[in-house]
Amino acid sequence: PAMSRRVVRQSKFRHVFGQPVKADQMYEDIRVSKVTWDSSFCAVNPKFLAIIVESGGGGAFMVLPLAKTGRVDKNHPLVTGHTAPVLDIDWCPHNDNVIASASEDTTVMVWQIPDYVPVRNITEPVVTLEGHSKRVGIISWHPTARNVLLSAGCDNLVILWNVGTGEMLLVLEDMHTDLIYNVGWNRNGSLLVTTCKDKKVRVIDPRKQQVVAEKSKPHDGARPIRAIFMADGKIFTTGFSKMSERQLGLWDL
Repeated sequence: PAMSRRVVRQSKFRHVFGQPVKADQMYEDIRVSKVTWDSSFCAVNPKFLAIIVESGGGGAFMVLPLAKTGRVDKNHPLVTGHTAPVLDIDWCPHNDNVIASASEDTTVMVWQIPDYVPVRNITEPVVTLEGHSKRVGIISWHPTARNVLLSAGCDNLVILWNVGTGEMLLVLEDMHTDLIYNVGWNRNGSLLVTTCKDKKVRVIDPRKQQVVAEKSKPHDGARPIRAIFMADGKIFTTGFSKMSERQLGLWDL
């Protein structure tokens, strides 16, 4: 009898089925970019949805008010200032009308998005941040300090910017020997966690400009590893085994 009971999978998700929303609650006809980094190609805040889109020649993203669901007009204005594809976007945590974008053109741009839908493309950033020598795949606003933005590029650099002045606050170099896969802040922004192609997870104290903890090969597989801080300071990673099976890890570094 014990065997027969076990045939039914014991899972609290067993009877949960997703229900797709109706067409008028979706956003339709958006040509999503195919060239983003290992990022989520979209970003959302309480007011807007931003999506990196395909664009001939330069790089662009689209910003839609959350309420504006349904079919998106093919002439909907875009945010177009980059000269090469946009690879990452991130909304400012302190101002719902400010968004940053990172691009293959080696720059980071910060944009002011109006509450009304503009008539034509937004082409003038509030500030352009220049300091990377190769494409910039990752950006992330500091969670607590205003006007502080992090970027990470193919030059293996992590740069912290003062967005108000457009200046570099600090450059974290000689820490990553290879391509940086992802970067995340802890809850109050006192530490960073990074993953890298050299198969190391690093915890960095940006004020000391030091690696304060690291873990080699949290996952053995060759494919990219990602890491985030949990609220309690532990680190959660995703990666693959040698046999390319997906793995999740929780670490106390």
